[in-house]
Amino acid sequence: MKLSLNKFSILDRYIVGELNLAFIFGLGLFSALGVAVGSLFDLLAQVRESRLLFDVALKVMALKMPEFIGFALPMAVLLATLIVYSRLSGDSEIVALRSLGISVYRLILPALLFSILVTTLTFIFKDQVIPRANAQATLILDQALQQQQGEFRDEKIIYPEYGEDEVLKRLFYAAEFDGKQMRDLTIIDRSNGSLNQIVTAEAAGWDLARNQWNFQNGIIYLINADGSSRNVLRFDQHQIQLSNELDLNQEEPKHEDMSLAELQRYIATLAAQPDRDETNFRKLKVRFQEKISFPFICLAIGLIGAAIGLRPQSASKATGFGLCVGLVFGYYFMAFMISSVGVAGYLHPILAAWLPNLIVMAIAMGLVYQTAK
Repeated sequence: MKLSLNKFSILDRYIVGELNLAFIFGLGLFSALGVAVGSLFDLLAQVRESRLLFDVALKVMALKMPEFIGFALPMAVLLATLIVYSRLSGDSEIVALRSLGISVYRLILPALLFSILVTTLTFIFKDQVIPRANAQATLILDQALQQQQGEFRDEKIIYPEYGEDEVLKRLFYAAEFDGKQMRDLTIIDRSNGSLNQIVTAEAAGWDLARNQWNFQNGIIYLINADGSSRNVLRFDQHQIQLSNELDLNQEEPKHEDMSLAELQRYIATLAAQPDRDETNFRKLKVRFQEKISFPFICLAIGLIGAAIGLRPQSASKATGFGLCVGLVFGYYFMAFMISSVGVAGYLHPILAAWLPNLIVMAIAMGLVYQTAK
């Protein structure tokens, strides 16, 4: 048997084929457990209490599946490498291959390549698939619950915005707010120290990503210093930078519902706000780095599974399952603790996100080295 590092050999195809089967088994198993524990019982309880229709609950559960698949991917690659290499070791195939002069590092190469592939898949899931699915699930769930509870509506909203020395800067009035848009708006603008313009519009909605209000179908009356009208401008769409405190009953976007690019823009928006919540700002910076670092844990724990599996003692599927749960949840606990330290400001966001991966990778390299001795 001739093996070469610069091509995919028969041995590589054989091991990767075995890894594929075990990986699909583990992914289905861990995803099903995640759905059952994470959302199924809660959704069924809401259906039982008549807060949700059954078809709505099914849609939400289906849209939540990518999130649980994302968390199951590292566990699945660990289970796959552990079970496959344990079986090869238990059937003495590893002994036969070692007797041909094939090193442990060469035997682990298929697991390394497979883990890189799963790392790429995990990154795509975390950045593109999961945020969109979560955002859609949140929208469907909120709409369904809102229909059950009755539509939100508020009327005659008056909001004064003050500048330095508590001087009135703007006076905002809206006749109605339906939970999404303001209607029949009037803004008296005194941001220059005196009345300088009056804005009226049929509707307006808050664009959180750009930190601005989008006004529709309105008129801007420009006022001279002596109170006389200087000009009248009509518009179909107009953007005005105003305080986001006017965004009544609107929740801040969740980092889980945003891609890397969207979260980066949101962080940049918050960075420009002097009155931002610093704890929340640090948290978002840590979460941004975690979105990048999390997929790479597949690479580290894939090596751990292969290194443990190559040892003489063999592991059954039950033992492999227990090891996977213990190792991955140990990683999640460590990552949670280190992330909390980063959010508190004691670690740089990059270090808080990548330190758990570096620790696990160091353990993986140590296990591979010990197995090769």
